[in-house]
Amino acid sequence: MTRIIATKPYDDQKPGTSGLRKKVPVFQQENYAENFIQSIFDALDGYKGKTLVLGGDGRFYNREVIQKVLAIAAANGFGKVMVGQGGILSTPAASNVIRKYKAFGGIILSASHNPGGPHEDFGIKYNIDNGGPAPEKITDAIFAKSKTIKEYKIADIGEIDIDRIGTVEAGGMTIEVIDSVKDYAELMESLFDFKALQKLFESGFRMRFDSMHAVTGPYAKEIFEHRLGAAEGTCRNFKPLPDFGRHHPDPNLVHCKHLYDEMMKPDAPDFGAASDGDGDRNLIIGKGIFITPSDSLAMLCANATVAPAYANGLAGIARSMPTSRAADRVAEKLGIGIYETPTGWKFFGNLLDAGKATICGEESAGTGSNHIREKDGLWAVLLWLSILAVRSESVQQVATKHWAEFGRNYYSRHDYEGVDSGRAHALMEELGGKLASLAGTSVRGLKIEKADDFAYHDPVDGSVSEHQGIRVHFEGGSRVVFRLSGTGTEGATLRVYIEHYEPPTGKLDKDTQKALADLIAAADDIAGIARHTGRDKPSVIT
Repeated sequence: MTRIIATKPYDDQKPGTSGLRKKVPVFQQENYAENFIQSIFDALDGYKGKTLVLGGDGRFYNREVIQKVLAIAAANGFGKVMVGQGGILSTPAASNVIRKYKAFGGIILSASHNPGGPHEDFGIKYNIDNGGPAPEKITDAIFAKSKTIKEYKIADIGEIDIDRIGTVEAGGMTIEVIDSVKDYAELMESLFDFKALQKLFESGFRMRFDSMHAVTGPYAKEIFEHRLGAAEGTCRNFKPLPDFGRHHPDPNLVHCKHLYDEMMKPDAPDFGAASDGDGDRNLIIGKGIFITPSDSLAMLCANATVAPAYANGLAGIARSMPTSRAADRVAEKLGIGIYETPTGWKFFGNLLDAGKATICGEESAGTGSNHIREKDGLWAVLLWLSILAVRSESVQQVATKHWAEFGRNYYSRHDYEGVDSGRAHALMEELGGKLASLAGTSVRGLKIEKADDFAYHDPVDGSVSEHQGIRVHFEGGSRVVFRLSGTGTEGATLRVYIEHYEPPTGKLDKDTQKALADLIAAADDIAGIARHTGRDKPSVIT
């Protein structure tokens, strides 16, 4: 039986760059999750009788919302829902399932790299039929529906057993519980030479992969240890937990310091990597060397042809605007297009669908390719392993040779988390007001070449996305970027991206923060960071 439940709208259900993210107690408010789920369906057309993919990263409240989505989907006329066993589907795996089975779309329950637990973060994101995040026109429509919603439909189907693989009928809809890992592992095996990677591990190659008690644990165990033959114990913290073991599942040098420390020891493994809450981000650390996400993107693109899937070369490279321009230099040498987009993986979708780009990346530890429409942490690790296997070199050697050929973009991101929203927006408004007067002036001996508020003109559909971050360019190729993040759930996060280019003939072995010291000071002078935020240093440096 289908029931119509009267409800009242909430005014805070505007999706960010990766869906709607709030604290768990917010989602637990009466009808809060139901309202947003119904608003997603109300914003869509043509899904009657079609297939919806459903899964999440296993964080607290995941299983409860899975049941709500199933009941509301049945009431709204979906013909079938494919749900990951136990409610588990990594974001890359969900994108693959949508594409492989030609589903109408999918709902991914995740707050990505944010903490999980009864009082921590939760999220709901809608992905379209290409497997990628919903574009702004759809997320805007969802928000509009959420502001006027008066009722939602829900079917009395009882609690569905999502732990047993198989098919059941409920509320006139088919519910298929699928193996969460199988399709994704098969996709990876089709992209990479698994026999070559097996030989790498047979040679004594040692690796550490940390799933941070998040969603990639089952995927990593199956791929690295079972299919590729890596030693048992290669995969750590591989059991997904609702609170991620009370840790922050963000693969950076703060929250993965234990891995960094291990990789800096004389007897370190050959390769270290980690992934985040929902499996779409990655951390790459070689023995004695950390590879920034921006450099990782450039190095993956420069060497991608080692993998069978990219043997014929790349159509183009896309990067988010704050990501360093290291990949630009690779694209220039390869003679292919380079596309600079706003932050948010959804902006890569059109480029990938149109065949303009093959590999995409963001400085926030996300890289991926045209195999799906999400960033993909394990994919990046497998491509790195492929490079090491084919080149028979260490991560250190690959990086050193890359910088000697292309030069080095010293790069760092400084995050000021939990800043009062009013203060953060005041900083950006004041900075935006003086952009026109910055060109030609000097700060800390650095001459400003130009400054602007980045606007993206999509080369495929002609859409325009304005106010995507403020860029200050200096002579010689250095720059500083300022933007407010849309991935947090409390206050505002000011992100400051600092980049200094050193040509191949320059000093390529400097300490990153020392190499950027003048630019860091200049950024504070230009934007008045300490004055506006009351902070004398960032919360996180990556």
